[in-house]
Amino acid sequence: MSDADTDRAVVKTFVPTYQKEKWKRDADELDMTQSEFVKTMVQAGRRGFDLDDGPAASVEEGGSGGSNPRGDGLETRLLDLLRSEGHLSWDRLVEELAGDFEDRLEETLGRLQNENRVQYSGRRGGYTVVDDGE
Repeated sequence: MSDADTDRAVVKTFVPTYQKEKWKRDADELDMTQSEFVKTMVQAGRRGFDLDDGPAASVEEGGSGGSNPRGDGLETRLLDLLRSEGHLSWDRLVEELAGDFEDRLEETLGRLQNENRVQYSGRRGGYTVVDDGE
């Protein structure tokens, strides 16, 4: 094993508190440290959730690159959920899979409203971009 394989570097990221708490619970369930969990999930994402020890899947190997390799993020989440829970109704699946998106949407809209980039108009029945000259 070369030094390049054993050298370590610190990586920092900032996520919402609810996300960190969920990652901690998931790591605990897998008997992993948070660092091991995040590293594994990042590598899994880069490989299209093929958890082998080989190099990350490239675009030429069928991966799409980016944050959703081969576009199977929903598929993977669905399969993981069904494996962990067994049988779930349609409504429960929608609730489980949409919850994270709804939380992220609410957080993003709140931030954009605080930055005065988006506003809500009850009279017009929805959100709109504040005229920013673009």
